[in-house]
Amino acid sequence: MLVGVISDTHDNVSAVNRAVSVFEKRGVETVIHCGDVIAPPVVPHFDGLEVHAVLGNNDGELDGLESAFRQLGNGSKLHGRFTELEFDGMTFAVLHGESLDDIEAHAASGEYEYVCYGHHHVAEEREVDGTTVLNPGAHFPTVPDEHRSIAIVDTESDDVEFVAVEE
Repeated sequence: MLVGVISDTHDNVSAVNRAVSVFEKRGVETVIHCGDVIAPPVVPHFDGLEVHAVLGNNDGELDGLESAFRQLGNGSKLHGRFTELEFDGMTFAVLHGESLDDIEAHAASGEYEYVCYGHHHVAEEREVDGTTVLNPGAHFPTVPDEHRSIAIVDTESDDVEFVAVEE
């Protein structure tokens, strides 16, 4: 199974559309969003995908965001500030990641194969005692091109691929 990971879309509809296009071309059906969607109007641009999102520090209109994710269907959901997900037996901790200590604690816990986070607007993949710590990059206007990316996790091979979604 291919799982898409995206974060910090910050109402950037064109970036979301480019990311969704990549996800669709690669056969991704399920997406993890690590927060800072910002407002409900961007959510319908994920149409056709199952999206599991957590809240970021800039997300507003909570009722509208929850409703927009429900309306996507396919099991899409806004989970709150943290969630645990499982796909093909692989466990994912998902948080926005304002606190680096929280990210490190989840990684060191040994409970997850992946800890996915955003907030810092820097793409990252590293290992902590068998757990992959993953920040897919960001789409905030001031983010450098090299960090305007998404990630695709292959749960069968346990591989991560970063894909640029530059403007």
